[in-house]
Amino acid sequence: MKKSQHAIPALAVLTAALMAGTAAHAQKNDLSIGFADPVSSVDPELNNHAGDRSLALHFWDSIVESRDGGKLLPALASSWKTLDDKTWEFKLRNDIKWQDGTPFTADDIVFSLQRARSVPGSVASYSGAVRSVESATAKDPQTVIIKTATPNPMLPLEIASVYIVSKHVGEKSRTEDYNAGRAVVGTGPYKFVSYVPGDRTVFERSPTYYGPRPVWDKVTYRYINNGAARTAALLAGDVDVIDKVAVTDVDKLRKTSSVSVYTYPGLRVLLLQPTLRTGPNEFIQDNNGKVLEKNPLQDQRVRQALSVAINRKAIVDRVMQGTATEANQWMPKNTFGYNPDVKDIAYNPEQAKKLLAEAGFPQGFQLTIHVPGDRYPQAPETIQAVAQFWTRVGVKTKVEVAPWSVYSGRASKNEYAVSVIAWGNGTGEAGYGLLQTLATNDPKRGRGINNWGRYSNENVDKALDAATVEFDARRREAVFRHAAKLVTDDVGQIPLFHYQNIWAAKKGLKVVPLLSDRTTAMQVTRVGGNGQ
Repeated sequence: MKKSQHAIPALAVLTAALMAGTAAHAQKNDLSIGFADPVSSVDPELNNHAGDRSLALHFWDSIVESRDGGKLLPALASSWKTLDDKTWEFKLRNDIKWQDGTPFTADDIVFSLQRARSVPGSVASYSGAVRSVESATAKDPQTVIIKTATPNPMLPLEIASVYIVSKHVGEKSRTEDYNAGRAVVGTGPYKFVSYVPGDRTVFERSPTYYGPRPVWDKVTYRYINNGAARTAALLAGDVDVIDKVAVTDVDKLRKTSSVSVYTYPGLRVLLLQPTLRTGPNEFIQDNNGKVLEKNPLQDQRVRQALSVAINRKAIVDRVMQGTATEANQWMPKNTFGYNPDVKDIAYNPEQAKKLLAEAGFPQGFQLTIHVPGDRYPQAPETIQAVAQFWTRVGVKTKVEVAPWSVYSGRASKNEYAVSVIAWGNGTGEAGYGLLQTLATNDPKRGRGINNWGRYSNENVDKALDAATVEFDARRREAVFRHAAKLVTDDVGQIPLFHYQNIWAAKKGLKVVPLLSDRTTAMQVTRVGGNGQ
């Protein structure tokens, strides 16, 4: 067949167009990020969800900045100190303005801490972060006085998770105003441009930002929940950076010359939360399909049986392909509050069968695990493996995958037999998970907000109380370690593994962790350029 004389010129034109497009993109200094965690809202105080928090970091600041390991840095507050065991003074910067030009003052802090207690429509509130705050008052425009109900040495770390919104805009705005952009008037490095739920958010550099000049002029923040689709978008050049790289794609991307892969130890743990609700549950049945009148998961022996029936090493090796580490408690090794005396959970199906028989279920029973399909990497695949392990010891297990929008509402109401949560441990110390996922559920006190199984142990609650008022770091860590042992012995939750944090970026870009597994434009710089 005769080759077309137009083929080479056409290829040259296409190549030139692609090069021109790349050059224009570079000249514009734009960045496109493909991220995995769904965003429920642009309202920074609505839900304590990973996707919402990552997005919020672009627009808003906290009173202090928290880094992994519990390190605190100045942010809106330049300094802070205790006046007595229950009184804190925060001195605010006097050079910050909201993006509409209004001066930032102490009244904004007071308003935000109060608003965070209860935002209508929240399914994962920030009330736990302000649970010990008895009052917050503006002593003057640059000074906030916070009084706590009890001594709380962790107060700065806890309220660091609360994003500060403007009083003058926030007091007349609702969540829908934030989603529409009308109320997105922040102090952060970027300004809101647009938001399409379930798709993307676009923002641009804020010229009035008080901190270091943002690297990127314009950022497109795209939600791509499927790991393979994120990889495809990166390889096609549709995005510049992706997070939570699919485990099946890590090796391929490492061998791709146009891509760099960045892997870091993670704090996020994948947990199972068995329901401890009294009475029948539609997702727990006998072997004939009849709903059991009494919940077998209330028996510690049954929970222990389910835990030791799981081969965590096999899951880490085969499902996660080495991109996770086995977990025996909610904190990973070498973190504040991790208990090194807690042994790894050995895979022992024979012991599991024995424990089930001792609990009165020699033939087992049936149950259903629910898992979100669009939130945690490899979670559905992991839970399918768990279901197989449980079925082998007699607990015939089905898996139902639900979208996060449905799953989160039902899980938070303790409607499922077994819920799945990947807890981020974002403060870098054990108290966050203890407060949010293990303390007895009490929304009015801001405790156990993410304790979906309604686990309740008086001694664990006492440990949280003791740690809350303990100013000595060594003694506080000892309390956390004691709590880890209590939860392990009681099988209050069933830990599976800790994720690694994995990002991939086109060659020439570098990604470094900022806070836990958050993904932001501030983490991305040019190799050898700004921020290197």
